Amino acid sequence: MMDHFLPTTKKEVEALGWSELDVIIISGDAYVDHPSFGPAVIGRWLEAMGLKVAIVPQPNWQDDGRDFAKLGRPRLFFGITAGNMDSMVNHYTATKRLRHDDAYTPGGQHGFRPDYATIVYTQWVKRLFPDVPVVIGGIEASLRRLSHYDYWQDRLRPSILMDCGADLLVYGMAERPMTDLVRIFQTDNWRAHLHECSQIAFITDHYKDYCGTEPPLMLHPFEKELSNKRFYGENFVAFETESNKRQQRVIVQPYNRKQLVILPPYPPATEEEMDHYALYDRMMNAPHPKYAKRGDIPAWEMIKNSITIHRGCFGGCSFCAITAHQGRFISSRSERSVLAEVTDLARRPYFKGHISDLGAPSANMYRMHGRNLKACQCCARPSCIFPEVCKNLDINHKPLIALYRKAAAVKGVRRITIGSGIRYDLLLADEGTDRENGLTDYFREVVRHHVSGRLKVAPEHTQTKVLNKMRKPSFDQFLTFNKKFQQLNREAGLHQQLVPYFISAHPACTLDDMKALHKATEGEHLHIEQVQDFTPTPMTYSTAMYFLGYDPYTGEKVFSAKSKGEKDKQKGMFF
Repeated sequence: MMDHFLPTTKKEVEALGWSELDVIIISGDAYVDHPSFGPAVIGRWLEAMGLKVAIVPQPNWQDDGRDFAKLGRPRLFFGITAGNMDSMVNHYTATKRLRHDDAYTPGGQHGFRPDYATIVYTQWVKRLFPDVPVVIGGIEASLRRLSHYDYWQDRLRPSILMDCGADLLVYGMAERPMTDLVRIFQTDNWRAHLHECSQIAFITDHYKDYCGTEPPLMLHPFEKELSNKRFYGENFVAFETESNKRQQRVIVQPYNRKQLVILPPYPPATEEEMDHYALYDRMMNAPHPKYAKRGDIPAWEMIKNSITIHRGCFGGCSFCAITAHQGRFISSRSERSVLAEVTDLARRPYFKGHISDLGAPSANMYRMHGRNLKACQCCARPSCIFPEVCKNLDINHKPLIALYRKAAAVKGVRRITIGSGIRYDLLLADEGTDRENGLTDYFREVVRHHVSGRLKVAPEHTQTKVLNKMRKPSFDQFLTFNKKFQQLNREAGLHQQLVPYFISAHPACTLDDMKALHKATEGEHLHIEQVQDFTPTPMTYSTAMYFLGYDPYTGEKVFSAKSKGEKDKQKGMFF
C-alpha cells in the first residue's frame, strides 16, 4: 500500500518534494483512492509509469477558475473526467427532476459538479492554458464520443469533442491508451504520432492520414443527421455492429470540413495485463482525509469491501451502456491476483469480515470467452446470450466456484456475498451442459453461502415483445430460475427471498404491457420493490428507439412513453 495520496493542493505537491507536475487530473467526483474509482486508477497508473501526478477533485467552476489554475501548468497534459457517472444521470431522475443527493460527494451533498461536467471543465482549462493538451475520458466522454441523442436537452448533439474543445478523447478502460499517449506527448510533435495509438478519438482535417490500408467505416455527416433522423438511425446500426466485432475499423464522421476519427480499441486485456491493472497495492484504499469532517461518501461506503474480478459484459442489454464502454469481451484477473487482494482487504482497519462482492458488471462471466476464437473474429452479434446462449460460448462456472471457496478460506474473511447481478440465463441448460459447466453447483454455492437473505436479479419485464427489444430472455426463464432458487433454499433449510428488478416505460412497453406485468408477477407472488423508469442514455439501442420512434435495425415502429404522465402511469402499475 502507498504511503501517500495523490496530491490535491500546492502544499501537498511541495510536501512530496515536487517542483513540477507531469499530469493534472480534474474529476467531478470526490477523490477516493481505491480501484473502483476511475480517476484514482488512472492517476496511480500514470504514477507507476514514473510520472508526477496530481488530482483536482470537484473544482469550483462558478468563480474565477482558481481551482483549475492552482496547481499550475502540467508538463504533459490535463486529464479531465466527469467521474464514475455521466453528470446528467448523476443530476437528474428519469423524469428529469433534479436529484437532491450525489453518491460521489462527501455527505451525499448535491451541487459539487456542473451539468455536462466534462465540457465545463475542459472549457475552463482551455481558457486558462490554451496550449496545454487536454485528454478527456471516463463514462461521460466515452459514451458521447459520437453524435448522440441527449435526453436532457431532447436533441441530437455532436461528439463531445466538438462541444468541449479537448484535443483527445480516450474511450473505454484507459490504462493502455494512456500508456501510449504518455509516450507520444514526450515527442516534439505528438500529433504526428496519433496513428501509433488505439482507443482514442480526435478531430482532424485529414482523416486519411489515420486509416492505414483498410478503408474506414464512414458514417453519415452530423449535418445529415440533423436534417433527417433516419441518418442517425443508420449511423447507430453501423457503429453498434462495428463495435461488436473483435477486430474493428477506424470510424470517421464528418463535421462540416472537419472529421471525427475514432481509432479502434485494443484487443481484450489478457489475464497478465488485468493483474497488472489491479492497483489496490498502490492505493490508500480510502477517501482523501480532507473530507473527514464533511461526512461519508456513499459510493465509497457501498463498495469499500468489494473486489472487481473481471471487466466487460457480453449480455448486450439494449438499455445498458457497459458494452459501449468496457467492451463485449471478458477480461479476467487471475485467481492468484484476486486472492492477493482479498488478503489485502482482510488486513485493512475498516474491514469487519464481510466481502460485499466478488464481481463485475455481471457476477458470473468470470473467465468466459468463445471456445473457438476464430469464430468470434467473424461474429458481430450484440449479445452472446440473446436470443439464446451461443453454442461457442464457454460457460464454465467451476473456476468461479473455486475462487469463492478459496476467498472464503482467507484469514479474516467471515462472509462473502455476491452483490453484482447474476445472469440467470447462463445457469439454465440441459442436464449434460449443466453438469459439464457446474451450473447448478454454482447456483447451490451462491444460495448456501453468498446470499445475505435476498438475491437480486433483473428479469426487467414479463412481456415477450418488450423483452425482445431489451435483448433479455423470456420471463419463463426467470420463472424456471425462481423455482430452482426456492428448491435450493428448501434443500439448505433456508428461507431466502428472490427480489426481481423491473423497468417501466422502456421502448415498446405500453400501459397494457405494464398491466400484464402486474398480473404476471402478482400471480407468482413475487416481492417487487425495485422499479426503475427507463432513462435514455447516450449510445444505447434503447435510446436510439426512443429517439427515432422505430427500430433502427428493422424499421418497425416502436412506441415510447415520453410524457411524465405516461411514465408515472406505467410505474404506478407496479404497485
